[in-house]
Amino acid sequence: MYDIITIGSSTVDVFAKTEYSELIKIKSKGKAEVNFLAYPTGSKILVEELNFTTGGGATNTAVSLSRLGHKVACISKMGCGPNSELIKKDLKKEKIETSLMVCDKKGRTGYSIVLDSIEHDRTILTFKGSNNNLKFNELNLKNLNTRWFYFSTMMDESFKTLERLANFANKKGIKIAFNASSYLAEKGIDYSKNILKYTDIFVLNKEEAASMTKKNNIQDMLKEICKLVKITIITDGANEAVAYDREFTYSIKPNKVKVVETTGAGDAFASAFLSGMIKKNNIEFALALAMANSESVIQHHGAKNKLLTYGEALNYIKKQPHKIIKRKL
Repeated sequence: MYDIITIGSSTVDVFAKTEYSELIKIKSKGKAEVNFLAYPTGSKILVEELNFTTGGGATNTAVSLSRLGHKVACISKMGCGPNSELIKKDLKKEKIETSLMVCDKKGRTGYSIVLDSIEHDRTILTFKGSNNNLKFNELNLKNLNTRWFYFSTMMDESFKTLERLANFANKKGIKIAFNASSYLAEKGIDYSKNILKYTDIFVLNKEEAASMTKKNNIQDMLKEICKLVKITIITDGANEAVAYDREFTYSIKPNKVKVVETTGAGDAFASAFLSGMIKKNNIEFALALAMANSESVIQHHGAKNKLLTYGEALNYIKKQPHKIIKRKL
């Protein structure tokens, strides 16, 4: 039996660094300021550094959970060429079961181009490939012998598959952790209710929570989402993250660390929170583990490079403790 099966996207990621991008801030009337990454038109721009890694919500979280000591399998739909083999090779190195991965002979593996990190954020150009075409009948249900599913956001046909897997999990007593994305959140809470009503742990950021609930206050967002979900966590970048279990809120503020690049921080946080709950069933411990893992990732390039082992995470927590405030809501 697996501890967790992660289900979601898989990609080959290329990080391109140049000197010639600019950050433009635009604020429309009545709207928040939006940052745009800009390049000069009509120019050939030299790339100073080009780094290839593998990514995607399913593989990032699978690696994170495996390093934290869990038995993990990964489900994602890819093409059948060299890129898919690269992804599976990376997963096998991390002791992750890849036999559940789906090969699409007529499709293509997902691919992302990660552009220069300015002010510690990034712009990602993503080609979904076969990621959004995972069909429920392509899964061998007899092999889904696990205690937890971890769902990263999928769309189109793959979203329908997540809905059916959520129903399957409910019938089989499998728990669900779910991490939202902006393009799912903007569809509203009702769109995801067939998954959320079976979800034990739900993680999203403040912008996603506001988009999903149409609320302005984090406490109102938490209450709205927890009408369906048992535990909800809302993150907010360099500001505090807040968890809610339908009775108490638990707030944790990140340490001040040197931010190199934020790709994969959300996956690192959400997967480590799940790990903490599996290990100790304690929200405060899970938050500390999550924050340690995400802080490690953002101090380096790449979504997987500095994901922590369980021992490393415990050492990080000991050396750089976080204050957690528990309040009745």
